This record gives sequence, structure tokens and C-alpha cells, in this order.
Amino acid sequence: MAQKKIRQVSELHELTLEELDLPRQSLVSAAQKAVEKAYAPYSQFLVGAAVLLDNGIVISANNQENVSFPVGTCAERLALGYACGQYPAANPLKIAIAARRMETPSTYAAVTPCGMCRQTISEYEVHFGQEMEILILTPNQTVLVSDGVKHLLPFKFEDLNR
Repeated sequence: MAQKKIRQVSELHELTLEELDLPRQSLVSAAQKAVEKAYAPYSQFLVGAAVLLDNGIVISANNQENVSFPVGTCAERLALGYACGQYPAANPLKIAIAARRMETPSTYAAVTPCGMCRQTISEYEVHFGQEMEILILTPNQTVLVSDGVKHLLPFKFEDLNR
């Protein structure tokens, strides 16, 4: 019996901050500002996220740790949860993520959403019927852009249950 091969290709685009349009630059900047308010005394890894809703509102949040792991909350899930809790009819169009280590305040670290955050993004994409653009700030001040979570989370639950 011949095996069937299922293939999914992931793709990210790398742009300089200057190559981003003004709304995307502002969203990345909001994520950077959110980093500064993160509460991460245990990991020393500060993460900020900013979500742009289709009503023009930007919601930002940051990671909030707790000594009782895994009680802490990721920046992405906190931003999306608050955005959709306060504006349940507003579609989250884009999410920007910035991160840095506490000991290197002038250098950002590239970080993609964790598995729970990826699945959360997927949930909102399914709920609103539209992919969410994901922008990830890198240490060399470029931005990795994903046209939806499918590039970060291949074979997600929704894909396999169709």
C-alpha cells in the first residue's frame, strides 16, 4: 500500500521596521512598550504583545508570571483575551510580539508564540473566519511577518477535523 504524503509549507516574511506601513510600525511599538511593564521575576524574560482590532483599537499586554508555574499568563493570550472580552464583535486583525531578557534591556529577542498562544490565535481565526497577521520583532530590528497562524502551527486541530 502506497503511503500518502501530506505536506504543509510554512513561510515568514522578513521586513525592516522602515518597510512596515505606519499601522504595523505603531503596533510593534505598542508591543515594545508593553514589554517594559511585564512581570517576570522568575524567568527574567519580558514579553509584550499588541493586538489591532478591526474597529481600530489597539490592546496591549505583557506576560505575568506566578511562582506556581504554569499559573502565569503569556502576553499574547492576555492581550487577545482582554481584546475579545471587551470588544467581542471586533475581529483581531494583527498581533505584534516583542521580547527581551531582563539583563539586556537594549536588545530584543526573537520569540514566536508558544503552543498555547498559537492555538489561541487559531481559535480567534476560526471564530472570526479570518487569518490574523503575526509580527515578531527580532534582535536586529527586523520584523518577521506571518500571514496567519498556519505558518507557525501546521496541522492544527481545525485542519485535522475537517
